[in-house]
Amino acid sequence: MAIKAITLAKKIVMDYYRGDFNIKIKSDNSEVTDADIASNNIILKTLQEHFSNYAYLSEELKDDKTRLSNDYCFIIDPLDGTKDFVNHTDTFAINIALSYKHEIVLGLIMVPVFDVLYYAIKGQGAFKVENGITTKINVAKNEDNLILVCSNFFFKDKDKFENNHLISKIMNVGSSYKSGLIAEGKANICYKSDPNSKEWDTAPIEIIIKEAGGAMSDVYGKQIKYNKDDVYNRNGFIVASSKSILDKFIIHEKEC
Repeated sequence: MAIKAITLAKKIVMDYYRGDFNIKIKSDNSEVTDADIASNNIILKTLQEHFSNYAYLSEELKDDKTRLSNDYCFIIDPLDGTKDFVNHTDTFAINIALSYKHEIVLGLIMVPVFDVLYYAIKGQGAFKVENGITTKINVAKNEDNLILVCSNFFFKDKDKFENNHLISKIMNVGSSYKSGLIAEGKANICYKSDPNSKEWDTAPIEIIIKEAGGAMSDVYGKQIKYNKDDVYNRNGFIVASSKSILDKFIIHEKEC
């Protein structure tokens, strides 16, 4: 049912992307478009028809915190990378994840322009659907000549990586698509140290990366928890194609 929801949302988002849409500025100065709202509505409608007893946390849904008493919570970003959408970079995404007792057990990332879907279920591996063909995906095995993927607009850690001997290439890519590329072996690391990302930005990434054989944590090496009171990832996050690569970039106490 989550695949149905995200597929319906993809069609709606692409209709807006190819046509016209209105842009508004939210209270946090971020942009929201007609596509964000329409995508959110169809995802919620589709999921709630079958999972009415589950809780819901979405970027475009008022959070009344009742979700905190529910073991199951769908975490949704109906349009991840709105700035990429507005600027037509093509690399925006749609995120859906399901948490159970603060851990992600299901994750989906849809990249509408490329009609690519990444998904994973706990204990069952990670997969990519492209041109109607489903393939199991795995992270790359290289430990050097790493490819770093970073945002088109919000990368504040550039100086940390520009002269790092482990990094051979920096690619600018929007949204959670960055982590999809890591999961399928086309990149190695994504790093975000600022405290501005939220649960819906990282929830599906967590399980897809880990089921593909990679690693993810906050910048201090601690596991990220979900469906918590504060939805911000206050300690940022690192996504890497291996635990050993992740360990090279975490911040240790003596560095603080």
